[in-house]
Amino acid sequence: MPAAKQPAAPAKKVAAAPAAKAEPAGPAEGATAPAFSMPASGGRTASSAALKGRPYLLYFYPKADTPGCTKQACGVQEALPQLGKLGLEVIGVSPDPMKPIEKFAEKYKLSFPLASDEDHKVAEAYGVWVEKSMYGKTYMGMERSSFLVGADGKVKKVWRKVKPEAHAAEVMEAAKAL
Repeated sequence: MPAAKQPAAPAKKVAAAPAAKAEPAGPAEGATAPAFSMPASGGRTASSAALKGRPYLLYFYPKADTPGCTKQACGVQEALPQLGKLGLEVIGVSPDPMKPIEKFAEKYKLSFPLASDEDHKVAEAYGVWVEKSMYGKTYMGMERSSFLVGADGKVKKVWRKVKPEAHAAEVMEAAKAL
């Protein structure tokens, strides 16, 4: 008599491994800040070489004269006297060409340099030129992020996906520790 067929064992469900969370590109806290040189508002040049030996905040924003970027820039401008007392230089960076940056700086009387990174080289070095999506469409754009760099040229603090309203206060607190 033929052997009775045994029912097949149910297939074991294998739990999918959680996707590894990718570390953001760009310098981590404690790393040497990437070098940069960009044209900036007021006919200036913003460069890491000129800031050597001094602490600075390099903040990246998506577009001049938009609501979030305006809140952030005005908050930084308001905090500038206190940040200056702490010896901190501030540079805002966007992918905009110089003409809209100059207009933005003049409109809101922003005295700190706003730099133009039209080719995204500095944003890429800092890992803030990222894929974004809006209304189901993906595109490359600037992530609102900031890097506090110490006088030794090392990144002391990194803020990713910054909230414009609270940013100046966060920077002030971190700068006191330098």
